[in-house]
Amino acid sequence: MSSRIIAGIDFHRPADEVARLLIGTVVLVDGVGGRIVETEAYDREDPASHAYSGPTERNFAMFGEAGHAYVYRSYGIHWCLNFVCREAGHGAGVLIRALEPLEGLDAMRARRGLDDARTLCSGPGKLCAALGVTRVLNGHPIDSEPFELRPRAGRIEVVAGPRIGISKAIDVPWRFGLAHSRYISRPFR
Repeated sequence: MSSRIIAGIDFHRPADEVARLLIGTVVLVDGVGGRIVETEAYDREDPASHAYSGPTERNFAMFGEAGHAYVYRSYGIHWCLNFVCREAGHGAGVLIRALEPLEGLDAMRARRGLDDARTLCSGPGKLCAALGVTRVLNGHPIDSEPFELRPRAGRIEVVAGPRIGISKAIDVPWRFGLAHSRYISRPFR
């Protein structure tokens, strides 16, 4: 298996490892975005994962090549952005839950209709609305336009805890965040 290294991260690694490594990485979509401060990992062996029951029309991108986007609607309302991990056919990914906005704040504010930078991207649906992410990007490689990923700079402290908004495998500590960030969606316990 060849590696798929983007922003210094090998996306062929297990989703929980990639989710931790993504904290502090900068992601932009058409020049709009910021530092990833919260992620969640999902794997085919995980009953909370969309991949658990195998490939479907909705989740086919999650079974694709590592380093691609998996974009889906949550509750039929909000778009959610995931980065695919592991080898093609496995079915694993990392949900990008929250960003610290850094670039394109005017565009984010216009798309979200609010001014508070702390709440622009403090949840997966808010993040996608602020960055303009839709199903059009499903299956798109995250190392080519409109995406741009930059490696994290400096040392950071990552915290972990249970994932949010799921009903299965609720105690699995696969939610990761930047310690002391005021941009996460919910505090870590």
